[in-house]
Formats: sequence, structure tokens, C-alpha cells
Amino acid sequence: MNFFEFAESAIEPFLKDGKIGTYDKNKAVIAKLKNFANAATLTFQDITPEFLTKYQNYLKNTLNNKTNTANNSFKFISQMFKLAYNQDLIDHKIIPFNKFKIKSEKTQRAYLSEDELNLIENYQPTPGTRLELHRDMFVFSSYTGGIRISDILQLKRKDFDGTNLNITMQKTGGQISVKVPNKALAIIEKYTKPDGNTNDYIFPMLANDLDAKNPRVLDNALSSATAYINKNLKLIATKLNLDKPLSFHISRHTWATRALRKGISIDKVSKLMGHANIRETQIYAKIVSSELDKAMDVFND
Repeated sequence: MNFFEFAESAIEPFLKDGKIGTYDKNKAVIAKLKNFANAATLTFQDITPEFLTKYQNYLKNTLNNKTNTANNSFKFISQMFKLAYNQDLIDHKIIPFNKFKIKSEKTQRAYLSEDELNLIENYQPTPGTRLELHRDMFVFSSYTGGIRISDILQLKRKDFDGTNLNITMQKTGGQISVKVPNKALAIIEKYTKPDGNTNDYIFPMLANDLDAKNPRVLDNALSSATAYINKNLKLIATKLNLDKPLSFHISRHTWATRALRKGISIDKVSKLMGHANIRETQIYAKIVSSELDKAMDVFND
């Protein structure tokens, strides 16, 4: 059985469900494997531990992929083997991951301290520019549950009831209601036109007449806007001499660590962030715990 045909069929539902980002990511993994195999056909039996070791060297030495980037390829291949096995299409004896182990590296989650966030809040770009808008969106997320950029871009006036934002998350499809703190409320008011339509986007990045029901059109618009915002955030970091790889996702990490420091329980932080499992949130608790451990070192001075 051709692994490529099976994998292409397995990812097709993502396209039908409008999960364009996931579909494109998996499509790229398949294309990368095809380039390595240099063949239109690759059977499951061809993918041995030896084959995976050679592929690992190819990803590292030829494509210069980092360990965790390469892991995405191996995790996908492993998922395909599990899926084929569950469908009784292959025997468990040929699954190579019984012998080939996927390596991983611990990644550090960058976040801003209170002082660093204050620097960004107090930064004064030219009024009315995209730079100001992108700064405000970053600060907004840092105060409002660390809402993802894909969700902030799609926020409409009708999603805000005066106190809470009611959101259906782009990534998970889950629904959350987030009470908007005063600083974030001031940002909403700043961008809300009195004569605006309830279907208008709160933050004027996407065109109000965007065909958001077309998954490919929406994904392209979100990707383009995100790249633009992250470019400007890096510019702000440079101007402020911030030694952090500033991107919009750091606002999410910043909110989580700030929330835990301020005493919000981990289960509430997890719910507000829309995590499917509290284990996803525990990484932030470890960061805060590590900070407390370092703080206690003052007694050793």
C-alpha cells in the first residue's frame, strides 16, 4: 500500500473542515518525504528504522531542520502508521517506531516581565499608524486571556457585550467568554466607531467584506496579517532594546505567567486560554515556580 496515497487521503478531512493551516502543514510534511524518497510510491514496509535514521540525517544535514522541526515529520509518519494499524491495513510488526525513537528538545517559552510589558504599553508610535494598531493588539492580548492572533483578528463588535468577549476559537472550535479588564476595554473603545456596524471587525486589519466562509481566503488573510503584525512587533522590540524574540504569541505566554503570578488558579488560567488539557498550562506554572525559587536565593546572600 502506497504510504503517500494513504496519507493524502488521511489529511483530506482537514481541508473539508476548513482547517487549512493543519492541512497545509501536513501536506508540506508529505512533500518533504516525497523529495527524500525520490519516488511516487513508498510502501509502509519501506519505512524501516534504517529508512527513518537516513531521513533524520537528511532533515538535519541537508535541510538544516532543527530537532523539533524534524519531529513534526516523524510524529506525522507515526500517526499514519497508527491510523493504518487501527484500520487493520498493516501488521504491528512493521511499525518502525517500536525501534526508532523520536528525539525532542526542550524549548524555552519567551514571555515579558511586567517592566517589559510596561515599556511596550508606554511606547508612542505615530498615532493612526499600523505600528500603533499592532502595539495595541499585542497589549490587548496580554491583558485579555492571551487570546490568539487568529481570534483577535476576527473579533467583531457583536462579539463584545459591553463587559465580556464571547469567542469561538479558530484553532480548537471551543467557546470562551473573557471579561475585558479596564486597559483592554480602553483599547476596544479606541477602535470602536460610533457609527460602525456590529459586523465590523474591532481591529481594522481584515477587510469587513472578507469572505470569511471561504477557508482558503480566510487562512490567507490571517497569515498575511499575522506576518505583518509580527514584523512590526520585532521593530518595536528593536526600538525599545528588548532582548526578546517578540512575536504576537509571546502575548499569550505573557498573560499566562502574569495571571499565575497574580494568584489566578491554574484551572481558571487553563480554561481562559482554551487549553484542552491542564497539562498544556502546567508549563507556565513551572516557569512561575522557577521564578519563585530564584527569588528565594536572596536568603543565601
